[in-house]
Amino acid sequence: MAELTYRTAGESHGPGVVSLIEGLPRGVEIDDEFVDGELRRRQSGYGRGVRQKIESDAATYLGGVRLGRTTGAPVAILVPNKDSRIDDVKRTPPVDRPRPGHADLAGSLKWLVPDCRETLERASARETAGRTAMGAVTRCMLRMLGIEVFGFVRGGGPDPAAMGTFEVTPENWRELRDLRDASEIAIPDEAASAAMIESIREAKIDRNTVGGYVEVHVFGCPPGLGSCVQWSDRLDARLAYAVMGIQAFKAVEMGLGVETGRRFGSDVHDPIGFDPERTGERHLGFVRERNNAGGVEGGMTDGMPVVVRGTMKPIATLMRGLPSVNLVTRSPEKSQYERSDISAIAAASVVAENVVALEIARALRQKFGGDSMDEVRAQLETYLEMARSLPEGD
Repeated sequence: MAELTYRTAGESHGPGVVSLIEGLPRGVEIDDEFVDGELRRRQSGYGRGVRQKIESDAATYLGGVRLGRTTGAPVAILVPNKDSRIDDVKRTPPVDRPRPGHADLAGSLKWLVPDCRETLERASARETAGRTAMGAVTRCMLRMLGIEVFGFVRGGGPDPAAMGTFEVTPENWRELRDLRDASEIAIPDEAASAAMIESIREAKIDRNTVGGYVEVHVFGCPPGLGSCVQWSDRLDARLAYAVMGIQAFKAVEMGLGVETGRRFGSDVHDPIGFDPERTGERHLGFVRERNNAGGVEGGMTDGMPVVVRGTMKPIATLMRGLPSVNLVTRSPEKSQYERSDISAIAAASVVAENVVALEIARALRQKFGGDSMDEVRAQLETYLEMARSLPEGD
């Protein structure tokens, strides 16, 4: 079994963010324009702070890539920081007034230090540049296998009008992607986009912050990724873990999500049909009129698009500050201000898109193995052919 693993290192204002992916097969064609484009998208969005005007993120490959293709060795990626002042105490002073909602207080208590600086430097969402780069690299592999990942902002903030009601399908997602890219806030709905931008503008005036909802759809996934054998192998659990692991995320849903708790089973579960004319290429003939399960049943992909939704809370750093305590004197004071965003929901949708891709890639590598892309592709096609001619009995 091929095991794909990934991890990051680096601080917000250190030399850079380093990522390491192990388990990619040889022969993945790295699309530099796509990978760097994802990093640029992560920096974009209405409500971002001045940091994004300083940085110009791009991936530098330190190992595992030769002549534009993976070699089968671990892939090491560096995303350098231009704002690398972590050791300049005048420009990065101690933080002893923790921000409610951030890692400050918990980290200071964990490491027994009154200065929150080292905690916040690692807890910062700057780390997601590494996961975005790795996700984009794995998407190069997924695209070679006919699997596409599409993420966007569904809406957010206090205005109900800032929620898109559009439906995403295998037929229209590319059109929605164009609309997303034309939106300053990554919502593929003009009215909802305008309403959310106005909410963020008002929050900035009020020295406040805004959260929201992101959504990721995966098209072309073969059935059988993940497992029901162990709880830790369930793909929906792994996807939830990956999305919840994004800084400031507080909830994750699959498919219909929390709405399933308000409906009868007959209105929730997706009836199964069979169309013998849809048994060619990637199709196995099994059809569904709806996808409330979000493409995962029993912890395994069922052949429908995978749908994951995440909720991001408002950024914890408010310009107005919140009631806090000085960790040195224990006296009540306003929380300390660190340069931050009013809203990072557009960037969060890019991160979610790419961490979902990482978990899909992990599950795919576990099922199909192979040391080269030719082997992986052959294993996938063999499996699909066997599933297409599923025996009627033992």
